[in-house]
Amino acid sequence: MPVTFTLNGKPQTVDVSPQMPLLWVLRDSLGMTGTKFGCGMALCGCCTVHINGQPIRSCVTPISTVAGKSVTTIEGLSSDNSHPVQRAWIEVDVPQCGYCQSGQIMTAVGLLKKTAHPTDADIDEAMHGNICRCGTYQAIRHAVHLAAQYQAAANRNATVAQNVAEGDAA
Repeated sequence: MPVTFTLNGKPQTVDVSPQMPLLWVLRDSLGMTGTKFGCGMALCGCCTVHINGQPIRSCVTPISTVAGKSVTTIEGLSSDNSHPVQRAWIEVDVPQCGYCQSGQIMTAVGLLKKTAHPTDADIDEAMHGNICRCGTYQAIRHAVHLAAQYQAAANRNATVAQNVAEGDAA
């Protein structure tokens, strides 16, 4: 049964079993290998993607549930690592083995959409359930704080640009 959805901003149709987990559609059918398999039970966070802007575990999400929705993977954040969270991850040098990092990043993006200036407690709560076998939790927390700063600066710059454009239009 064909399922049509938007993947990283582009329309996509797949003809697979409606119960096939989104993770395997992304990896095996569509070649989007940035999303990782960790546990298959939604316990580790490696497979985190966004559906309509909300972080979900793709290993337990049937493809049929994304029909008509928007799915964003790690590949869809930016093509050049310019997303504030990706920039912060690189600057802080968060990854060691790197396996869990796409899920960590996607969860952090979801947090910053809801909470622009998270506290340590906010970060710990949001990231709980994302397992890093290398134990980079302190670096992850630091990167989330830095990403919040990058995001705030980008928002200020966008507001200034909009005000200038509106002034030019007047």
